[in-house]
Amino acid sequence: MHLSGSITALATPFLSASRPPAPGDIPHGQPGVDMAAWHRLLQTQRAQGTQAVVVAGSTGEANALDDEEYAALLTAAVGTLRGQMPVLAGTGTSNTAKTIAATRRAAALGADVALVVTPPYVRPTQAGLIAHYRAVADEGDLPVLLYNVPGRTGCDLLPETVAQLVDHPRIVGIKEAVATPERMQALLALRAPGFAVLSGDDPTAMRAMLAGADGTISVASNVLPAAFRRLCDLARAGRSEAAAAWDARLQPVFDFLGVEPNPIPVKAVLAAQGIGDGLRLPLTTLSPVHADALAQVLAAVEALERDAASA
Repeated sequence: MHLSGSITALATPFLSASRPPAPGDIPHGQPGVDMAAWHRLLQTQRAQGTQAVVVAGSTGEANALDDEEYAALLTAAVGTLRGQMPVLAGTGTSNTAKTIAATRRAAALGADVALVVTPPYVRPTQAGLIAHYRAVADEGDLPVLLYNVPGRTGCDLLPETVAQLVDHPRIVGIKEAVATPERMQALLALRAPGFAVLSGDDPTAMRAMLAGADGTISVASNVLPAAFRRLCDLARAGRSEAAAAWDARLQPVFDFLGVEPNPIPVKAVLAAQGIGDGLRLPLTTLSPVHADALAQVLAAVEALERDAASA
């Protein structure tokens, strides 16, 4: 499997604390999972051209989900999208044995690929990262996509370390959130038919794909899937002028999605679109100071999706 194109790191829709659960929702001691909204999100992604999805990654608030919720979300995604696009499952933890167990469970639930973030908090050495990823790939029952996001984990998977993992038959690529051109160029030198290089940073995704990245795992594509698919298509086709013009229209949305920690802003946009209503502590809803910016972004998203559909 070679991952490419527009891949959405799905946000998990929760119920409003004031709304009683509907049939199929998962009640909880905190706001429950809104399964009806989850199905709408999946169907919208499929209809608007998204080429793969990630369930229960960092944007999906994986650490806030219990086992029942994780299983329900992944099962629904597999049931809706199987045969139409790959379904990736976030399985990374701070411990290798727990990551292997989570990856096996995702495999049993039907996931196609495990997205495995570098172990957060524990800050392993580069040798430790090599041993960790080889063990997960050997024992986890799924192809593994490496995920490097040192701003969240405190651990940086260096390109020279990735070079020692690319030949493993079950390690199929990397999602790289370090946004420097130098980092992307170093990884692109490792790109191969069995090893995809994916951007994990929306604001620099166009630059990465024009340079040769296979695609992008995006937060923004939750709320503008058609527009983000168009960006990927233009950039991957090497249409630099058209891609740059389209990217310039997307940048204000990308900027807004960074005004508070992810996924707070993207979930505010989704809520305004009728998909979910809230987060789980310690995350809180978007600060009121951003209300005007939210209104502007909603208008921009509507225009971008309309124009992408007619392009």
